[in-house]
Amino acid sequence: MKKNKIIFVACDTSNINQVKKILKDTTNKNLKIIPKFGYQLFYSKNGRRFLEKFKEKYFLDLKIMDVANTAISAIDSIKDLKGCEYTTVHAHGGFKMMRSVVQKAKVTNKKLKVLGVTILTSLDNKSIKEIGHTKNINKLVLKQAGLIKKSGCYGIVASAHEAKIIKKKYKNLFTITPGIRLPGDKKDEQTRVVSPLEALYKYQSDAIVIGRSLTRNNIKKNLKKLIDHLNQ
Repeated sequence: MKKNKIIFVACDTSNINQVKKILKDTTNKNLKIIPKFGYQLFYSKNGRRFLEKFKEKYFLDLKIMDVANTAISAIDSIKDLKGCEYTTVHAHGGFKMMRSVVQKAKVTNKKLKVLGVTILTSLDNKSIKEIGHTKNINKLVLKQAGLIKKSGCYGIVASAHEAKIIKKKYKNLFTITPGIRLPGDKKDEQTRVVSPLEALYKYQSDAIVIGRSLTRNNIKKNLKKLIDHLNQ
């Protein structure tokens, strides 16, 4: 595996002891692994306190989406989190909101990289039609990618199925792919799922987010399975 590829491990729990176990058991000098924390941890009292003291760099997946003034207040509220290197805004909040968040991040925390989230990997074309979209997922994500790029976001979060078309048009846009499962693992609620190898090499993602395939059951065993998979 190329050293510049990043693996974000999703620590999707509010249990601090479990978070610490995930961090410990996924430590590996041959992989560039960065923890990703989401709602479960951030919205819990003990979780917020844990992140205040956590000094290593991490990805805080907030999917900020609101009117611009409220969205930039969210960035203000995390300026004490010194280890936070990545956070997310949702493209559905629009260009003005995303640009405002990027500009605010430059003032409050210059190292904070803002990522634009597109269509969730749990949705498919039927799902987005139910919401009211008339474009298919590929076209919609490519449209969102243009706004994310224009807003000044550091990167984009999109399914691997869209990553290749994003890279073709926006070569330098850092692309992160969720919806990752090791071969043979359950999809759970995900619909647009690929393996780590497919995401990083076939679809040209710069980074992947992997959760349950790595953190469910025996983490060390799962990590070895991931390493063997990437070394194929």
